Amino acid sequence: MSAHDEAFSGFVAARRPHLLRTAFALCGDWHRADDLVQTSLLKLYAAWRRVEPGSEEAYVRTILVRAHIDQTRRPWWKRERSGDLPERPGPAVQVEERSELFDALQALPEMQRKVVVLRHWLQLSVAETARELRISEGTVKSHSSRGLTALRACLESGDASRA
Repeated sequence: MSAHDEAFSGFVAARRPHLLRTAFALCGDWHRADDLVQTSLLKLYAAWRRVEPGSEEAYVRTILVRAHIDQTRRPWWKRERSGDLPERPGPAVQVEERSELFDALQALPEMQRKVVVLRHWLQLSVAETARELRISEGTVKSHSSRGLTALRACLESGDASRA
């Protein structure tokens, strides 16, 4: 195995669980999250030699967010989404999935969820979030404010459908 492949394998081993949780927070479905991560890692591997050392995380995160945006634009996604079958994830996943925060997060409108995940979970700046989502900084701020307000109300009431 080349040094290039070893470095990539080490990155994947260390960061894949985090990427999977991030993808789940964006899309709300473990199977789609896994597909997003796989797509992102394939694209990262193709560009691995060009990626600046130390910026791999930001590079793959950008790929992940854009892949999610591309996927939600497809007309088949909206049709399949309404007919999803219930899932049976493993025990470790069930604990995370049952949390009130994840339930409330999934109830947010899609753009608010994306902004909240990028700004507050991944701790990106307003400018970085705007760049990732290709929206203005003012839009990031308003979606962040509205999303956090809805999350607070939902968590205080204990009703995830209110977000």
